[in-house]
Amino acid sequence: MPHVRSPLRLHAERSAVLVIDLQQKLVPVIPGGDQLVAIAERLRQASQLLGVPNAATVQYPKGLGGLVSPLAERFPNAEEKLDFSSAVCRGALAQWATEGRDQIVLVGIETHVCVQQTALDLLAEGLRPVIPVDAVGARRELDHDIALQRMRDCGVILTTTESILFEWLSTADRPEFKAVSQLVKSS
Repeated sequence: MPHVRSPLRLHAERSAVLVIDLQQKLVPVIPGGDQLVAIAERLRQASQLLGVPNAATVQYPKGLGGLVSPLAERFPNAEEKLDFSSAVCRGALAQWATEGRDQIVLVGIETHVCVQQTALDLLAEGLRPVIPVDAVGARRELDHDIALQRMRDCGVILTTTESILFEWLSTADRPEFKAVSQLVKSS
């Protein structure tokens, strides 16, 4: 009998990454904010190597500033929003839908506000939101923890950045394996 791959696994050709609100006035107030930015950048680099598209959103940039560096340079056209849910930003989501990308990896802040509302809205659209728990954060630990529990209870996939990268690779035979492994080791 041939090996069967689980449909629950992440696949590079079905995935996309949405970076949510890693902005100038928000990141400094999030415990470990700089680490979240570094993880988001690593995930972006790996996604680029593996052909996984990515996009970013910014919440009320007039008041909260733009994306922090180096993400500002990577996403010069981050979609602006006033809604807490990034699901209102239809540019990238519409494109990804035409490509059959239903596994949407969400990274950013804050876990219990914009990330959670985005995840719940994407679930309602029939998509599979994926949260690398090491790539989301909130000002308060309780808000972060309860949001992760609620999202898991609602059907959002919780995992880690490293798990995502190796699921996207699927095998060490891929030519991108060494480069992605270096990104993992740099963490």
